Amino acid sequence: MSAIRTLGPLTVIALQDAEGPHFDRREDAVPDATPEQWAAADERDPTARTADGRWWLRFRSFAIRYGDSGPVTLVDAGIGPAHSLAADWAPVPGRLPEELAAAGIAAAEVEAIVLTHLHTDHIGWAVPADSPFTNARVLVQRADVAAYAAARQEEALLRPLREQGRLQVVDGDSELGEGVRIISTPGHTPGHQSVLVEGGNESVLITGDLLVHAVQLLDPSLGYGHDMDARLARESREAALATARSRGSWLAVSHLGQPYCRTKE
Repeated sequence: MSAIRTLGPLTVIALQDAEGPHFDRREDAVPDATPEQWAAADERDPTARTADGRWWLRFRSFAIRYGDSGPVTLVDAGIGPAHSLAADWAPVPGRLPEELAAAGIAAAEVEAIVLTHLHTDHIGWAVPADSPFTNARVLVQRADVAAYAAARQEEALLRPLREQGRLQVVDGDSELGEGVRIISTPGHTPGHQSVLVEGGNESVLITGDLLVHAVQLLDPSLGYGHDMDARLARESREAALATARSRGSWLAVSHLGQPYCRTKE
């Protein structure tokens, strides 16, 4: 499937920073899924499971371009360079800058970075000293800022962004530009957010970690062990996927085998 979806004047481009195994067994991470559900998920997304049974992830960001040569909003910032916070578990270094260049996007064109949440595999290129995006404002939900203020993201991410004047804190849903809107989808983290892109009678919902495996497309009630609030994450997932299904939206997914998919019919 193409990495690009065109929605009227807007273009959404999938950018794969890296790929590699999850540190958990999927059966441990989504403990309530049945063998039948895993089998159905493997049929839907076969490349998310290796021949020896490991859970194989893609680490994606998505670029939204306004017009043929307009400004670019980046949703999530991958695992980052070799010294990033994700280095203790993810296959660093990532290749997001090279992926952007291959898509015809210069780093200086990225005016905003929306972080769906502050987990290390989504923030990697946002702020390090060698980041190519030092002119981009970084949008984070207030609930995540509060939740991570005492964690190492404060010193490594939030404080540098504040000092650079680049941190933009948002509360709930927010308009980013014509056809682009932040949607609050809390639960995976307190301030998890997704991004809805609409144009040309089509829409794409960029999901972050609203869902992490195809088994949750088949049954959105299935919880993920790394959700900080399992009940709230389930409610956000079920509501967002129901809305996407009713609208016929594509889902732009961070970790599945293909960058775009539909909800279960």
